[in-house]
Amino acid sequence: MEPMTPISCPTTPRWNQDRPFLTGRFHQETRASSRFDDSKRFTPDSSSNSGVDQAIGCYDTPVQELIVIDDLLSAMVGIEGRYISIKRFHGKEESIAFQVDPSMDLALQASNAEINIVKYIQILQELAKRIFPLCECFLLIDQFVESSSQFKNGLVNHAFAAALRALLLDYQAMVAQLEHQFRLGRLSLQGLWFYCQPMMGSMRALAAVIHQASAKNFVGSAVLNLLQSQAKAMAGDNSVRSLLEKMTECASNAYLSILERWVYEGIIDDPYGEFFIAENRSLKKESLSQDSTAKYWSQRYSLKETIPGFLANIAATILTTGKYLNVMRECGHNVQVPISERSKLTIFGSNHHYLECIKAAHEFASKELVSLIKDKYDLIGRLRSIKHYLLLDQGDFLVHFMDIARDELNKKVHEISVEKLQSLLDLALRTTAAAADPRHEDLTCCVDRASLLTTLGMHKDSDSNSMEDPVSITGLETFSLSYKVQWPLSIVISKKALSKYQLIFRFLFHCKHVERQLCGAWQIHQGIRSMNSNGTAIRRSSLLCRSMLKFISSLLHYLTFEASGELSFSCVLEPNWHVMHDRLQSTKSVDEVIQHHDFFLDKCLRGCLLLLPDVLKKMEKLKSVCLQYAAATQWLISSSIDINSQSHSQKTMIRDATVTESIFNFEREFNSELQSLGPVLSKGSQAEPYLTHLSQWILGVSKE
Repeated sequence: MEPMTPISCPTTPRWNQDRPFLTGRFHQETRASSRFDDSKRFTPDSSSNSGVDQAIGCYDTPVQELIVIDDLLSAMVGIEGRYISIKRFHGKEESIAFQVDPSMDLALQASNAEINIVKYIQILQELAKRIFPLCECFLLIDQFVESSSQFKNGLVNHAFAAALRALLLDYQAMVAQLEHQFRLGRLSLQGLWFYCQPMMGSMRALAAVIHQASAKNFVGSAVLNLLQSQAKAMAGDNSVRSLLEKMTECASNAYLSILERWVYEGIIDDPYGEFFIAENRSLKKESLSQDSTAKYWSQRYSLKETIPGFLANIAATILTTGKYLNVMRECGHNVQVPISERSKLTIFGSNHHYLECIKAAHEFASKELVSLIKDKYDLIGRLRSIKHYLLLDQGDFLVHFMDIARDELNKKVHEISVEKLQSLLDLALRTTAAAADPRHEDLTCCVDRASLLTTLGMHKDSDSNSMEDPVSITGLETFSLSYKVQWPLSIVISKKALSKYQLIFRFLFHCKHVERQLCGAWQIHQGIRSMNSNGTAIRRSSLLCRSMLKFISSLLHYLTFEASGELSFSCVLEPNWHVMHDRLQSTKSVDEVIQHHDFFLDKCLRGCLLLLPDVLKKMEKLKSVCLQYAAATQWLISSSIDINSQSHSQKTMIRDATVTESIFNFEREFNSELQSLGPVLSKGSQAEPYLTHLSQWILGVSKE
C-alpha cells in the first residue's frame, strides 16, 4: 500500500513553557533544591537557627497533627509542604512519590519515654502515607491533562483531557472544602482519611489508564479501547466502572463526530490521523482506467489495524458507506444522508442506537449509488455494449473489419500501424449495424506484443512443443479491442476487468480467423465439385477440411451461442451473461455489482479454457494445424488438378505422391491432436464438470 500523507500539527504556544503557573505545569517540575535537602534537614544543633523550620517532634502532639494535615492538604493539589516533599525517580519509567521529612522520625526518638505518644505519631505517619497515593494520582492526572492538550495528541486525547480537567475541578473543590473545615478546626487526620477513601479507587483506576496511555503514546482508537477494557475490568466496582464509562463517552464524542461526517457525508474530517479509516490520496479515480490491479477501489480508503472495540463488528459497513457517498460526491452529486434519517451517534445505551444509525446510512448510500450507476450512467447498457463488441455478440462489424484490415493484420507485430487499424475499425463500425449504437465511438483497437499463451504466462522457453516464434507473430494473434469507460462506471468496468474481456476477445478473434481461413479452403473445394475426385487426394482433403471446419465451428458455438437442437451441451458466454444480468437486477450495493461482474468474467475465462493451460495449449496446437492446412490448400488443390489433367509421367507421379503425403500428414497430425485432446478434457472435467460436454462433442467430431 502507498504511504499515507503525514499529519502536520500546529506547534504548542510558547507560554506553556514560559509561564508554568498559567498552565499548572509547575506541579510537574522538579525543584533544583528541596527545602529538605540534606544541607537543610533538621539536626539537634539547628533548632536554634532562625528562619529554619523546626523538627516536627519539637511541637506538641496536637500541633504535630495540625502540621501534618496542613501539609497533606497542600500535597493533595500537588504542592509541597514543610514536612512533606515530592520526589521524582528517573529511569525507564519516570515516577513520582511523596515522602515525609526524616525529621518526623526524630520525634520518635525525642518522645521515646512516652509509649502512647510514640504510637500516636506512628499513626500520624501511617495515615499520611495512606493518603500519598491519592496525591500521586492527582499529579499524574494533572500532568496528563497538560501534556495531552497539545495539538499533536489528537482530538480523542483532547476530549479525554477535558473530561479529566472537569473531574480535577471537582476534586480541587473537595480539597477546598476540606481546607475550610480544617480552618474551622473541624478536621482531624482520621477525618481527612475518611473523606479521601471514596475517591481513592477512582483516582487509582484513572492513573492506571493514564500511565499505560502515556507509556505507549496511545492516541485515537487505542485510547478508547484502553478505557473500555479498563471499564470492563472494573465490573465489580460500580462507581469506578461508571466513571470509566463516562470518561469513554466523553473521549469518544470527538471520534464520533469524525464518524458522523464519514457515514453521513462521505468526508474524512480527521486533522490528526486518528480515524480508523485511512485515505490514500495518491490514488486517483482516473487510475481505474489505467491500473490493471484496480487498487483505487480497494486501497483509496482502507481500514487501519486499530479499530475501536465498539465499532469492530461494523467497521466494514462504515468503510463502504463513506466510500459510496464519496463516489457520488465525485460524480458531482452532493448526496448526503437526509436530515430526517440522521441522529447523533452515542456509544452508550442498551438499544445500541448508533448501530441502527450506521446501518440506515449504509442502506441509503448503497441504494443511491446503485440507482445512480444503473439509471443515470446505464451500467447494464454499457455492459451489453461491451458484450456486443468484445464477446462477439454482434459479429457483422467484425466480419467487415477482418476483410478490410486483412493486409494490416497479416503484418508482423512491429510493422503494424495501430492508427490505420483504428481508422479501419471506425469505417467498419460506421458501415454496419453497429452504427446504430451510440456507444460504438468508445471502441478502440490495440495490439499486444506477445502471444496469448505468453500473456497468460503459459509459454515457457524450454517447452519444445511451443508454437510461438516471436519473429513470426502477426496482428492476427495479438490484435484486441478496448473500450473507453468513464467514472463512475470504471469502478465496475475497471482496467482489470477490461483486460479479462480482452483475453476472451483475443481467443475468440483468433478462432474466428481460423474459421474464416477454413471456410476459404472449403470454398476452394466446392469450386471443383464438378470434377470426379473419388479416390483422389482432393476427396481426402475435402473430408479433412470438413472435419476441421466442424471442429472450429463447434468450438465457437460452444463458447458463444445458446445451446439448441443437437447441440445439447451448455455453452459459456451467453448463459453466464444471463445469470449475471439477472443478479444485477437485484443487487443492493456497488460491491455486489463488482462481485457479480468479476464472477461472470472469471467463469467466462475458465469456460473459454483460458485458465486451463493443458487444454488451451492443445487448442492452440489444433488451430495452428488448421491454419497451416488452410494456407496449403490452394497449392494442394491446384497441384491435384494439374496432376489429373496431365499424363502419368514419372515426374507427375512423384508430384502426386508428394501432394497425397502432405494431405496424409495434415490429417494424421489433426486427428492425433484431436484424439489426445479428449483425455486432457476428461481429466480436467473432474474439477471442471462442463468440460465433459465439450469432450463428448470433440470426440464426436473426431469419429466422423
